[in-house]
Amino acid sequence: MSNATGVQGITETDIANYLANTPGFFERHAELLSSIQLTSPHGPRAVSLQERQMDLLRERLKGFEHKIMEMIRHGQENAAIADRLHRYTRSLLITTDAAALPEVLVRELMLQFMIPQAGIRVWGAAAEHAALPFAREVSADARSFASSLSLPYCGANAGFEAATWLDDPSTIASLALIPLRHGSSTDAFGLLVLGSPDPTRFAADMGTEFLMRIGEISSAGLSRLIRAA
Repeated sequence: MSNATGVQGITETDIANYLANTPGFFERHAELLSSIQLTSPHGPRAVSLQERQMDLLRERLKGFEHKIMEMIRHGQENAAIADRLHRYTRSLLITTDAAALPEVLVRELMLQFMIPQAGIRVWGAAAEHAALPFAREVSADARSFASSLSLPYCGANAGFEAATWLDDPSTIASLALIPLRHGSSTDAFGLLVLGSPDPTRFAADMGTEFLMRIGEISSAGLSRLIRAA
């Protein structure tokens, strides 16, 4: 009676712990491996423990294959983005006419990164650039807003002044606003605006690291336009 009570008191956890801590059990009782029958995950039929293990291994292999394919896809996407960024940077470096830089910058951004509309304003430009489109008057509020951005703004087109710098602002649903700065300076000397009719293109929850790189490269190139202090 006491033996039966002891058996009844054994739980599945007890059995699992015993097998896990007794690695030689199935070596001494190899016949059990072929006699144990489990339900197949692919239907109502019963399968042996070995078959069930093979099914589990196949599922794991499929999972690994999916992860590897995902890594390859991300790697290809990152390589393509790096290549576009390289072409964008090169286009700024080979532009010898400083006054042409803003136009080249906007054109290449739209071309390389498939951005529907882009615009730029630079304040504090040297006097010889004062009549050019990029040097048009910008309100004090817009300048202050640009300087207040520690990160690029991404989100809905909520009537920002910068949206009016685009060719067709009425069609823009989402914006990215990228401040232009000299190194670690807190004051912005310009603002780059990217616009899209797609409300999800520049979403508020998107990462801004890549846009920050665009801002740094653009700022470095455009610094040639700024009048000497």
